[in-house]
Amino acid sequence: MTAALQVSHVSKSFPGVRALDDVSMTLAAGSIHALLGENGAGKSTLIKIVTGIHRPDGGEVRVNGHTAHFANTRQAAAAGVGVVHQERNLVTRFSVGENIMLERLGASDLSRIDYSALHAEARKWLDLLELDVDPRAPVSRLSVAQMQLVEIGKALSLKSRVLLLDEPTASLTRNESQVLFRILRKLADDGVALCFVSHKLEEVFEICDTVTVLRDGRNACDSRPLAELDRTGVVRMMIGREERIAKRAIRPQPQTPPLLELVNYASAAGHRNVSLAVRPGEIVGLYGLVGAGRSELAKGILGMVRRTGGEIRLEGKSVDIGSAAEALHRRGIGYVSEDRKQEGLILLHSVLENAGITVWRKLASALGFLRDATVTAHVGPVLRKLEVKTPSLQQTIGNLSGGNQQKVSVAKWIAAGVRLLIVDEPSVGIDIKTKAYLHDLIHELAEQGTAILLITSDMPEMVDVADRIVVMAGFEVKGEVENDRNYERVSRAIMELIQKRKAA
Repeated sequence: MTAALQVSHVSKSFPGVRALDDVSMTLAAGSIHALLGENGAGKSTLIKIVTGIHRPDGGEVRVNGHTAHFANTRQAAAAGVGVVHQERNLVTRFSVGENIMLERLGASDLSRIDYSALHAEARKWLDLLELDVDPRAPVSRLSVAQMQLVEIGKALSLKSRVLLLDEPTASLTRNESQVLFRILRKLADDGVALCFVSHKLEEVFEICDTVTVLRDGRNACDSRPLAELDRTGVVRMMIGREERIAKRAIRPQPQTPPLLELVNYASAAGHRNVSLAVRPGEIVGLYGLVGAGRSELAKGILGMVRRTGGEIRLEGKSVDIGSAAEALHRRGIGYVSEDRKQEGLILLHSVLENAGITVWRKLASALGFLRDATVTAHVGPVLRKLEVKTPSLQQTIGNLSGGNQQKVSVAKWIAAGVRLLIVDEPSVGIDIKTKAYLHDLIHELAEQGTAILLITSDMPEMVDVADRIVVMAGFEVKGEVENDRNYERVSRAIMELIQKRKAA
């Protein structure tokens, strides 16, 4: 097959870190190529070099046999190289259609925009992705998963011949990912070269033909046929040892009264008659497809979405929480947001400031003074456990890889020692080794008596971590599934509840 993209001996350094060191990768036309590695291994940096965001310190990038020196992503797109970044690049005040068609709003900068034609064209790409949203709706109203699908639709609409996808399924459920895979296979059949970055190895083996593995910024493997490798071999190249796989025991259900109860809860977001309970020491999973209302429910508990009916009870008492700050400091409720850029982190602040922000008030002296050493002693063990890769705790967190940012977003709440922790898509962008550590920490918190509400689109994660699973669809609770750690039975039972709702 013809090499549509060839990266040869590329290197790149940033202050305090050598991100890439003599890295090579070849993408063939008509193939789906996996790019794998731990958080901080250099995957996103490599993609940014290919698409003109970063200039390499050395080496060469060739597109269809010609040396490429892209100054920005627009030049790359003009040469047929498209990208879906791990961090979404949508204009939230614009409509869905405007975002999808952003590069083609008019024939020229002074052309009048035909919005009817624009939204009709955008509708084609939304239908292709089976995304049921109005192309005229502002992007700001969408969930993170819906935004991810819009980002993918935007890239597909450019009809690129080389398409790089950095964690495109991170926020998607299995069903939504399958829709995307059908599209990617069709693109490959049409001769497009695809680069697929993912920490979900089951997806890699399902859809990819070849693989490049990076470890600590260097090639552990350069463009090998995936058929020559198995999961164990790939993991060994990624982390330098074999994967730790632990089969978790079924935990006895707590008999204590619920810490959190929702009774016939309704909200301005559209929830109706939602009832559920979470007990101290219990991990309750909340599963649903895009648009099910799970993240909105979490925000409703925190007072970020207006309650219109029913009750929220803490320890049996009806409460109205006005803000996330009140939830943390008065009620002992923490929230790991699925949107780390907008709600989870302050990107211009340091790693230490982000990790310690939830415990500043607790650790400050009587006069309000707080030393960095005090914060480091409190949050450092969690950051080390999750293996956050940073030159120092004073590093600006916006300079870290997306996966390492997510680790800090989770670490700050684990360090906070809350009574109830709502965890929304905790392992998005996190590598397989850290994912195992994160699951251990969640179970340790539960064993210590923390009530945990776990929202994840990753079905294996849900089955591995949750004690019981509440299924949502259309902003309603559709039922509950007992989790006996039997993946096939549990996933089938969950999908039956969702399909029952669709049929209705």
